[in-house]
Amino acid sequence: MRNPLFDVVDKKYRRASDLEFEIGDTVVVTLRIIEGDKERLQDFEGTVIARRGQALDEMFTVRRLVGNEGVERVFPVHSPRIVSIKTSRSGKVRRCKLYFLRDRVGRARRLRERRLSAEARRAAIEARNAKVQALQEAQRAVAAAKGARAETALAGSPS
Repeated sequence: MRNPLFDVVDKKYRRASDLEFEIGDTVVVTLRIIEGDKERLQDFEGTVIARRGQALDEMFTVRRLVGNEGVERVFPVHSPRIVSIKTSRSGKVRRCKLYFLRDRVGRARRLRERRLSAEARRAAIEARNAKVQALQEAQRAVAAAKGARAETALAGSPS
């Protein structure tokens, strides 16, 4: 059972909109960099090779090549420094951790592209929206049940 205070903190620091990317996608992560009193935006483009954690502790790892040297960066999903994440290419993968890409060289490093028709993409968006809506309804039902339970407990207690 989870303490309700965790939900309050979770809601405060959680990202307002979910980030739509998956393992194997080539993404452009736009970061807010603060240097002294100046602020600028910087892009980090690479392939998402891992995603781990849950809730506020969720992280994802992006790998890219800089001068024939692999560079990996781990980003918190709910970080306020991440301005946006844009998916430029979707990779077709069968694993949730793509650490094998570290050993690959040249064209072997490329992932096959996952192509979706317009209908499949629309169906996926509708399914995702239905899932979010069902989750919200379930949360409302749980909150209503807790409220009703608290009212019956107060009504039943001797004053």
